[in-house]
Amino acid sequence: MADEHLKQYLMTPGPTPVPPAVSQVMAEPMLYHRAPAFIEIYATVLRRLRPVFGTEGDVLVFSCSGSGAMESAVANLVRPGDHALVVSCGKFGERWAELCDAYGAATVHHDSGWGNKVEPADVERLLGENSDIKVLFTTLSETSTGVVNDVQGLAEVAHAHGALIAIDAVSAVGAVPVCQDEWNLDVVAAGSQKALMAPPGLGFVSASEAALAYAAERPGGRYYFDWQKTLKGQRADQPDSPFTPAVGLIRALEVALGLIEQEGVEEVFERHRLLGSAARAAAGGLGLQLFGPEDEAANVCTAIKLPEGIDGAKVPKLMRERHGITIAGGQGKLKGKICRIAHCGYFGKFDILTVVAALEMTLQELGHEGELGAGVAAAQRVFLDAGVTSGASA
Repeated sequence: MADEHLKQYLMTPGPTPVPPAVSQVMAEPMLYHRAPAFIEIYATVLRRLRPVFGTEGDVLVFSCSGSGAMESAVANLVRPGDHALVVSCGKFGERWAELCDAYGAATVHHDSGWGNKVEPADVERLLGENSDIKVLFTTLSETSTGVVNDVQGLAEVAHAHGALIAIDAVSAVGAVPVCQDEWNLDVVAAGSQKALMAPPGLGFVSASEAALAYAAERPGGRYYFDWQKTLKGQRADQPDSPFTPAVGLIRALEVALGLIEQEGVEEVFERHRLLGSAARAAAGGLGLQLFGPEDEAANVCTAIKLPEGIDGAKVPKLMRERHGITIAGGQGKLKGKICRIAHCGYFGKFDILTVVAALEMTLQELGHEGELGAGVAAAQRVFLDAGVTSGASA
């Protein structure tokens, strides 16, 4: 049983910790969603979302999770009988296939393998073999494995075959560069509870003009998630939502996006790059292997193979109960085989050092022989070499 007096650390890749200023604004009195005070907040949120999506276009806001944002993409782009291509490399890529199937698509699903990257050559082949496919669904940051895909290259292949590309960037937006306009991405789906440093409950969709036009040509099959309804409200002189928005969450998001704006988007990406480098170095210092390819872009979370000879399923449990640190274990076929250290959002260098120290102790408790402090030292060297003087924003 967990010691209820332990200080708690949340080190999962979603939900993630929120800055105190974000928590505090949610305790303020509720606003009417059509009052001028809230309309101003809503307009600020819509403006501040654009830089983190790398777009000059509209970012649509829904009261839902990131999975709801993904569903909105399928609801607007897929009709029963449509041919759709899903290329996955983990649990959340597979969710695209489940959504397409739920909307009656003739889904072509290619599994690149958990821990592998999606290869443009595979997409090239699949689109060449299936000329009726008009939309490719894939993942930028596959949270279940830590893999970050080259979606810019995948977009080039999709467009060469006349297909749109929709990506799940739920854990990526705010942690790693998402350059929607520059990379010519048609749909970027995301959520509030990861690198954007806000509580769960808001979903976002940034759709290109081509994707919006394609959806408008295929009406029906959706209501709440109809992009045109939301777009019409957000483009009004006084931005509005067609349905009651999650007022408290949007106020929290305004504060969180303000913190990102103050730190600077490029500086936020650099902080995540450094945290990811330190986490990967810590794994090496412990003599553990990373799950998936060694990738300098994998700065959302670090997936680490657990040593053979221990009960890997006990690692998250012991870390939580004995050390007050909640990390993510493996999902599905990876349960008990990996652990995942998050560094997307409101995290700084001492969060990484703390979780690595606890992981070292937990592995020792489970019988793994290793030198205490080796992982912490490896991470410290990364921070010292970079000359870090500050932690997370806010």
